[in-house]
This record gives sequence, structure tokens and C-alpha cells, in this order.
Amino acid sequence: MKAARGLELWRGIYGVKATSPLLAVTCRNDTSKRFQHPHNPAQGQSGDIGVVPDIPTSAKSSTLGNLKRGRGGRSSFSGVVATVFGASGFLGGAVSNQLGKIGSQLIIAHRCDPYDVRHIKVMGDLGQVLFQYCDIRDEAAVKRSMKYSNVVINLIGRDYETKNFTFEQVHVEGARRIARAAKEAGVERLIHFSALNASENPTPILMKKGSEFLKSKARGEKAVLEEFPNATIFRPADIFGTNDRFIMYYRYWLRRNVKWMPMYKWGEATIKQPVFVGDVARAVANAVTDPDSIGKIYEAVGPRRYVLADLVDWFYQVMRRSPEMWGYRRTPLDPISRLKHKMFDIFAYRNPHLTTERAEREYVTDKRAGTLPDLEALGIKPLKTIEEYAPFVLYPFRAFNDYNDELGEFPTPPDPRYMEDELHTELWKLYHQSPEQQLQTR
Repeated sequence: MKAARGLELWRGIYGVKATSPLLAVTCRNDTSKRFQHPHNPAQGQSGDIGVVPDIPTSAKSSTLGNLKRGRGGRSSFSGVVATVFGASGFLGGAVSNQLGKIGSQLIIAHRCDPYDVRHIKVMGDLGQVLFQYCDIRDEAAVKRSMKYSNVVINLIGRDYETKNFTFEQVHVEGARRIARAAKEAGVERLIHFSALNASENPTPILMKKGSEFLKSKARGEKAVLEEFPNATIFRPADIFGTNDRFIMYYRYWLRRNVKWMPMYKWGEATIKQPVFVGDVARAVANAVTDPDSIGKIYEAVGPRRYVLADLVDWFYQVMRRSPEMWGYRRTPLDPISRLKHKMFDIFAYRNPHLTTERAEREYVTDKRAGTLPDLEALGIKPLKTIEEYAPFVLYPFRAFNDYNDELGEFPTPPDPRYMEDELHTELWKLYHQSPEQQLQTR
């Protein structure tokens, strides 16, 4: 009660009108009273009647993003109010964590069950992580999710099609809708995720017309840039981390035929450049605060290029499943594997990661444009290699895990071979070609 009376008295003396979130201070016409500034008695003695110095009368903007506070960190506020679409996915949690670490306020736009995103609540300070139900087919809900934001991040992606969502609806129409709403809402920054090998005419490997996923990702990039020309686009390679879809994909028992690992051309015709999920997330956080990243396309790739066969063989050596100890063998694709792909095409809702579409992308070699910047341009140095992380992820899946082995009884496998750049990749391919193919290449 005393506080309320004091506030009324203060308003009566200074004539404060509380008509907006920002205080507008006006002076009374009664000039018979001389008053002093409540915190600085020295002021108000200069002969000025009816003047209240040092009380803010206006601000540049009432936008929350302009009211920064703190010295940095989760308990501060950096001025970034970011709406994150697709935060329930593998990459979404890492990106939300990095944004929370720099003191951002997050609006998590989700269509899933709230329990699927509740872990993001603790990635920011109290009251800094908010949740908003949103279906990307509902334009009003999309606009509502970014009403107070100055940054929008679109991480929505789909590995397989269903009767409710096709690649076109998710990667093209949904991306266009988000970009258009961001432009209309006056959002300053839009960050969109595509794919490294996105192309409207991908080279077919197992599918006659090539990967529909990569085609839709390429069309989605164009749609975003048409609606929001200054958007920042990331093209990630295969991303590895805890519970990923790269390392875990190859250790999965259904991916093998008992102890045999079937691969297109024995896995020796495919080059991969996987990138760590933490590096990608930090790059996104840096791009949000870096004005030089506006309108640029970044290729999110790792520091090393590997032959897919060498990488998968190394995974199984780390899991103590070598040919000598366990019987692991790498083989070419067989009819059983193709039948398995067709079966999972029908029952994709049960296991969407073993479909023909996924197998098609598995054997696409990672190719860079050559002129586009990578994560190092955003200050991510050094990039983490898969050799540093994979043993930690694969530890629970080792063979003979219940056996109490002696120190050094199981030798540490050597790291897989890798290539420094794409020139080494082309030389490697040329070396493995037949004499007839070499003549054709020349």
C-alpha cells in the first residue's frame, strides 16, 4: 500500500502519464513549487521551474531486442530474440543451447508434443525460453511465432515422405511461408538450413531420377531467397554427434545383413566430409551476431574427407567387431538389401532411416562449390574430427563389453585414412579407375 501511495504521489508531483510501456514525463503547469531531483538534490537549484532532469522521456524503440542487459552469458540478455523452427530435431537442441549460452530469448515453435521439447527449457535463463505451438501449414501461426522476434532460424527438415507431409510441402512450401512471414514481420535476420549436395538435377545412383530430398532442398533455397534475399543459408554435410543419423545409422543391426555390411560399389566410390553438431551450432550463434554473414551461403563441412568404406570399417574396429574377432565383412549391394529398402519404403513410419531415399543419399559424394565460405569463416577453429568423437559414441555398442579385459588386450585401431582436400579426392578416384576409364578421363 505504501508503495502504491508513493507512486501516486510521484505521479502527482511530476505529472507522469503512464499511457505506454515507456514513461512519458510532462511537467505540471503549477510553477509555484520548486522541486528537486529525487536522486540528485544539487539539480533543480539552477532556477529552472518545472523541469525534471535525468528522467528518461523516450527511447529509440520499445522492441525487447533493444533492451540489452548483463555482461554476457545465460543470465544476461544479448538483445537476440530468436524464433527457432525445428528445435525438436537433432540439430535444434544444439542450436538452442548455443543461443541460450549467449543470452538470447528463444521462442520454440513446435508441432510436436510439448514433452519432446521440454529439455530446451533449461538451455536459457528463467523466462528466456518460451514455447509456441505452430504448424507450418498455418500461416497465421507462423506469423504469431515470430511476432516479437528479430531473428528466425528454420531447421525444419524431413528425411522421408508421409501421407501428411511431402518433401515439397516441408522443404519448399514451408520454407517459403516462413521466409515470407519473416519479411512481413520486419525480422532482421533469417537463417535457413539446406543440404550440402542440394541440386535440382542430382546424379542418380540407386533411384532413376536421383534423390527427391536433394531436389526439394535446392528448390527450397530458391524459394527462401525469393522471399528474403538477405537470408543466411547453411549447407551441412552429414552431421555426427550423440544420437545422430550418421554414426548410429551404420552401427544399427538392421543396416547389416547379420555380420555383412552391404554397400554400393563396396563403399569405395563415395567420399564423405562429416561435421560435428557442436561446430554447426556454434557457427549459427556466431552468424546471428555477425553482420558480415548477411546474405551469404556457408558450407558446413568437417575438416577431413574420408572414403566411406574406410570410415565404416573403422567404426566396426572401434566396436571390436573386426573380421578377425567378430566376423565383420563389407560386401557390395545384394538383392536382400534392395528388398529391405523396398520394405522400409512401405513401412517408413516405423523405421524411416533405411528407405531407398536414405540409401540414395548415403552414396552421394560430398562436393563443395569451391567459392563458398565454410565454418572457419565464422570463427569456428579448430573443427572437431570424427576420430575425436566416434569412440565415445560407439563405446556402449562394443562387442565383448561385459568382458573385463586387461590394459592393452584389445589394441586401439588406427585412424581411418583421410584426404586433405578435393584434389586428393580426384587423384584417389583416378588411381582406382580401370585403365579403360583412365583413358576416357584423359
